Amino acid sequence: MRAEGETSSPNGTSRPFSNGSGASPLHKAAISNSTNGRRKSPVATNGSAMNGHSGTKSRPPYFGHDREEVTRILIQGLTDMGYNGAAASLSQESGYELESPVVAAFRNAVLQGEWQEAEELLFDGSTEGVSMSGTGLSLQEGVDKNVMRFWLRQQKFLELLEKRETGTALMVLRLELTPLYQDTAKLHFLSSLLMCRTTEELKVKAEWDGAQGGSRHQLLSDLSKCISPAVMLPEHRLAVLLQQVKRNQISNCLYHNTATSPSLYQDHSCDRNNFPVRTYLELDKHTGEVWQVQFSHDGLRLASCGEDGQVIIYDMETFEVLQTLADHEAGVCSLAWSPDDSMIVTCSLDRRARLWNTETGKIKRVLDDFREPVSSCVWAPDGQTFVTGCLDKVRNLCQWNLNGELVYDWGRSHRVQDLAVSPNGHRLVAMDTENQLHIYNFVTRELEYELDLKAKTSSISISQNSRYLLVNKKDGQARMLDLDTREAVRFFQSADRGGLNVIRASFGGANESFVITGSEEGYIYIWHKENGLLIEKLEGHEKGCCTAVSWNPANPCMFASAGDDQKVRIWSNQEPRLKPSKAPRESNGSQRESNGW
Repeated sequence: MRAEGETSSPNGTSRPFSNGSGASPLHKAAISNSTNGRRKSPVATNGSAMNGHSGTKSRPPYFGHDREEVTRILIQGLTDMGYNGAAASLSQESGYELESPVVAAFRNAVLQGEWQEAEELLFDGSTEGVSMSGTGLSLQEGVDKNVMRFWLRQQKFLELLEKRETGTALMVLRLELTPLYQDTAKLHFLSSLLMCRTTEELKVKAEWDGAQGGSRHQLLSDLSKCISPAVMLPEHRLAVLLQQVKRNQISNCLYHNTATSPSLYQDHSCDRNNFPVRTYLELDKHTGEVWQVQFSHDGLRLASCGEDGQVIIYDMETFEVLQTLADHEAGVCSLAWSPDDSMIVTCSLDRRARLWNTETGKIKRVLDDFREPVSSCVWAPDGQTFVTGCLDKVRNLCQWNLNGELVYDWGRSHRVQDLAVSPNGHRLVAMDTENQLHIYNFVTRELEYELDLKAKTSSISISQNSRYLLVNKKDGQARMLDLDTREAVRFFQSADRGGLNVIRASFGGANESFVITGSEEGYIYIWHKENGLLIEKLEGHEKGCCTAVSWNPANPCMFASAGDDQKVRIWSNQEPRLKPSKAPRESNGSQRESNGW
């Protein structure tokens, strides 16, 4: 089908739990083993060895690793797993302690809401990155101490409001918070919380769960990231290191395509024979070029559409046709399953969009308010509305409800060629016919920013974690962009000569570990998402281009492809169910007919 024209919440009061910052056994042990912040310890606390350094004789490293670091991490890991006796025995035998009495006292002060004591322990005599006395804690280099003070006093302020001590909370805001912070909008927000009539209203507005919730543990977690790790070991350090090992092994395994976590017992490697590189079956129900394929969210059905104006829905267990949606008067260039797979929206060159019941195959609504072909469609994550894109300069970006009523018209003049909505519902991305991407806040419907890619674009899709945008360009290159930073993260270059047709690319495989796209010459390219390596170039569709690919979201060992040869191919790691015929490939020396637009 030829393309047309060819970290924290805004208010900062709710910081999500990170890395298990709740009341872990480690926290409980640190509090129970200290008395008023003091405990008997072989560790010196005169400022020269606050971080648990042992006074024992120097010992050789552990296979090149610092013995004290390894031991303290093991002590923490044993405590995290509930093996407190083993942790105590290891500490006693090694002479190393997890943390000093000063750190234990600071932890206790935060968790018990002793805010003045917490500040004194944190800052007494310390400068950025250097501890000048035995009663202060060494901070990370470059840390803004006023930000840390603000976090502590903000928690104090919120807890006073929770107890309905509004007068005292007001004094904290005026005398303790305001002198620290230059962000007037943030201070205005905090002052607005004084007007909350109930504790529940306060918690909802501040996105905060109260003193008895997880807020103190989260505060401690945030503060600990600013303290030198030699003084206060980062949370769950052993688990983090092990996860990094697994991620590294997965990123170095070209064919890793399973959601199962690798074993720590041995180095990880996957066999190519378990990767979907074989044509398992050919589906030939279309009578024209096939322009798009898309699996249902549960992976049990596959829908395809194209030049013949039909949308065909297949059962993925039997590969039989379940429904044929044939009301279109021209080619169908795009389709989208509803989040619960009960409906499909189709977009046609006949200047209409249609809403279908996928169980009965009957039309629910026809939208005919367009003067040009309807190019694309996406669903809102709640399944109550959908958005259409059109190649006209009016009604080119519209949101509709299930009754076919217009909910919102963005009123922009760009002609929309493709659309994508982030799974978390925060962003809507529209790709126009002039190299531009338009990124909208899907909640407020306001334009966040625009990007000019300086090249003709073909399709867009968004990763399941809502962070990355995949843009397929007509020069044979796919580009992965970070939606938050707006920066290009990685490029995926094929050997395709490019052309005028719409070629769809997408993320796929287990944990979306791969990027897959078709090509003008009929090949299918698969790259490793993390390192950008091309791992497969498959002969996909022999007579014309491979226009679209879709990876089964429920089965990482299956994807589908569509092409100008009127075929839908199912790819698997299993032996072929039906051997495809091997006809000689046509010469690609001349420009082919376009695929629809």
